[in-house]
Amino acid sequence: MATEMQTPVAEEILEQDKEVNTEKKPEKKKRRRRFGDRREGRMLRTLDGIHMAMPFIMKDRCDACNQFAEEIEIGRADEIVREEMQSGKENFSMLHIILAAYVRTIAAYPYLNRFVSGQRIYARNNIEVVMTVKKEMTMTAPETCIKVVFDPHDTLYDVYEKFNDAVTNIDNTGTDGIAGFFRKFPRLPFRWTVSLIKALDYWGICPKALIDSLPFWGSMIITSMGSLGIKPIYHHIYNLGNLPVFVSYGTKRKVVEIDRHGNRNVKRVIDMKVVTDERICDGFQYAAAFKMWKRLIEHPEQLKNPPAKVEEDID
Repeated sequence: MATEMQTPVAEEILEQDKEVNTEKKPEKKKRRRRFGDRREGRMLRTLDGIHMAMPFIMKDRCDACNQFAEEIEIGRADEIVREEMQSGKENFSMLHIILAAYVRTIAAYPYLNRFVSGQRIYARNNIEVVMTVKKEMTMTAPETCIKVVFDPHDTLYDVYEKFNDAVTNIDNTGTDGIAGFFRKFPRLPFRWTVSLIKALDYWGICPKALIDSLPFWGSMIITSMGSLGIKPIYHHIYNLGNLPVFVSYGTKRKVVEIDRHGNRNVKRVIDMKVVTDERICDGFQYAAAFKMWKRLIEHPEQLKNPPAKVEEDID
C-alpha cells in the first residue's frame, strides 16, 4: 500500500531555516505532465484509499468544511512592521508577514497546497493567494480581486514586492472585465454558463483566462476584517473552483495573562479563523502546518531568509 509523506517536525524546520543566509534560489524541479494532470497541478497517484475516496463521499467543497480558530501573539511582528516602514517600505503590514509565513509553511508542508477537482486530489504547481479588496473604503465602492503567485523559496521581502505589485496594478487585472461581461447575461443563460464552467472545470478543460482571473481557483484566499474594525469571521469556501483554504483575521487587541509566578503580562494579539477543505489532507497534517504557521507569525525574523529546504509532495 502506498504511504503518505512523512510529516517533518516544525521545530526542526525552523531551526534549519535560522542557519540559512543565502539568497540564491534553486531552480524548481521540472516534472513531465502525465495523463490525468491538470493545468494547475499534478494528480496524486499514491494516496491511500481513504483519501482517494473522500472526494466521492464528500462531493462538494461545502460538505468538507472544517473550522479552526487561533489567537496569535504579534508583539515581535509589530516591531518588524515598524522597522520595515521606517526603512522606507511603504504600506508594509501584518498582512505581508501572514502571507510570507503561509508561503514558508507550504515550503515545509506541501500537502497544504493540494486541491480537489473532478473528484481527484492534486498537488498545485505554484502558490496562488487570492484576496478580495475594495478599491476605496466607502459603502458604494466596488470590490475587485487580486491573485498573487508566490514561490516556496520566497522571503518576506519577495512576498512584499509581489503583493504590492499586484495591488499597484489592480486596475489592469481581467477580473472586473469578466465580471462585467457576465453581469449582462439574463438569469437563465447566466445559470447555464455557470453550469458549463463547472462541467469544464470537472474535466480539467476550463479556460485559462477564467482560472487566472476569477477568485475561485488558488491555494488560499484571505480577508482582513481588521481593516473593517471587526473580529474575524468563519467564511465559507466555494463549490466553484478549487480553493481549499479561507483565512480571515481581525483587529489587533491586547490581552492580559497571569504567569505561574502571578505576574501580569500584557500581549498584543490578533484572532484568526480558518475554514479548510478536509479532503486534501488529514487532521494531523493540518495541525502540524498550522502550528508552524503560527510560530512563524510570532517569530517572523526567520522569514527574511529563504528556507533551508523545500519539500515536495508525494507522487
